[in-house]
Amino acid sequence: MNRQDVFELMKSNPAFFLATIDGNQPRVRGMLLYRADESGIVFHTGTFKDVYKQIQNNPRVELCFNDFKKGIQLRVSGNLTELTDHALKDEIARHPSRGFLRQWKEEGKMEDFYNKLAVFQLQPDSATVWSMDRNFSGKEELAL
Repeated sequence: MNRQDVFELMKSNPAFFLATIDGNQPRVRGMLLYRADESGIVFHTGTFKDVYKQIQNNPRVELCFNDFKKGIQLRVSGNLTELTDHALKDEIARHPSRGFLRQWKEEGKMEDFYNKLAVFQLQPDSATVWSMDRNFSGKEELAL
């Protein structure tokens, strides 16, 4: 698997798990990818959530994607950067897969939308690829 294959797997399987650290306790939750390309991996959450606080305290995270049809698991590690661009937040809220955000923004269900929507970008530094057919021969690690 090469770098382009990694991005294609993520885009084809946009639901992923995000691992953070809360003190000395690992925390994992499901997330939804917005974009994955050469510029980075972009997703969002709310500034009022525990995950946001965990990222602020330690931006080093790991994402885990699964392609169940091909039997491939992909773990991507790196540091997150918060993106504060209002135009990007508007773009995300308008995206067809983000109808729930559109309601929050346009129908006033979330006051101070731009400060409560946190957008993060991961600059991946490594990826670990695992598949059942390689289960006993080890994992494949890629520098990104």
